[in-house]
Amino acid sequence: MASRSPLLSWTGVTPLLAVVVLAVAWGRDLGVVLVVLVVVALAGTVQAAVHHAEVVALRVGEPFGSLVLAVAVTVIEVALIVAVMASGGPEAASLARDTVFAAVMITTNGIVGISLLLGALRYGTTLFNSEGNGAALATVTTLAVLCLVLPTFTQSHAGPEFSPAQLAFAAIASLALYGLFVFTQTVRHRDFFLPITPDGVVESEDHASPPSGRETWTSLALLLVSLVAVVGLAKVLSPTIEASVAAAGFPPSFVGVVIALLVLLPESFAAVRAALRERIQTSLNLGYGSAMASIGLTIPAIALASIWLDGPLLLGLGATQLVLLALTVVVSVLTVVPGRATRLQGGVHLVLLAAFIFLAINP
Repeated sequence: MASRSPLLSWTGVTPLLAVVVLAVAWGRDLGVVLVVLVVVALAGTVQAAVHHAEVVALRVGEPFGSLVLAVAVTVIEVALIVAVMASGGPEAASLARDTVFAAVMITTNGIVGISLLLGALRYGTTLFNSEGNGAALATVTTLAVLCLVLPTFTQSHAGPEFSPAQLAFAAIASLALYGLFVFTQTVRHRDFFLPITPDGVVESEDHASPPSGRETWTSLALLLVSLVAVVGLAKVLSPTIEASVAAAGFPPSFVGVVIALLVLLPESFAAVRAALRERIQTSLNLGYGSAMASIGLTIPAIALASIWLDGPLLLGLGATQLVLLALTVVVSVLTVVPGRATRLQGGVHLVLLAAFIFLAINP
């Protein structure tokens, strides 16, 4: 019997319906009904995006599969940041910093923490490749310091802002580091980023049969449609998000946290599903890869966009954020170096994420 076309499944129909909802909601003041429709369409499309990314990942294999979703999600993040910054306002100057830092905290503590916790609860001690994760964490740390820490201490501008030359250097260095890491992950030392079996053996390839070429191309097309729909729906929701943040009495910077939570939903779901299948290395690839892409690709894109955007680009972190970043780096090193972790390490990372969100609400 011939297999059913992916276009006839819910993962094929949902992105197309989301595009219809986007067309209906675009440019309108959202009432309660439209808000509910947009939220439902957004949630369903996120799930569909995860499915199609996993199909593509199964075809190309790890760690290439993890890169597909990481880069795609970064495209969403950049589009949302630029769209909100273009609308102006005093809070727009720090939106890129707030969103990128929130993405780093959500990925390195949230995605990593929930993956370790769920994996340990189901299988006991979780196993992963310390060489690959150590390299990824070192790259994330370097990128974070170059782009988010140094602007606080440079002297060319009075505020936490790079001079044009410094911003150009940070953007070029970020792209170079990200490119070098991708080459290391996918070509030179690919085995450092492959999942490990319960016996401690690195898997050479996926055990499941890869999808056909036609199914892969269909999923890739539907993934792109899903991502476009997610970008558009999130943009439609952004005024509602800003109004809700203000109505709740939260600081304007919390908008960046909400944007980061939205754009990282696909990767979060994918990481959880991988952890429940005892593929913790895939979950960590997604977590650290997203953090790296969020800095290494977003900051250069925002730096380029700042040529046309009005107002300053504030990238330097405040004192509380610096403390949280430093603690996250120390804890992450202690987590990845042994190559195995228990539910305790997962709980520690989740507490750090909770502290970040709490302090973002109550700075």
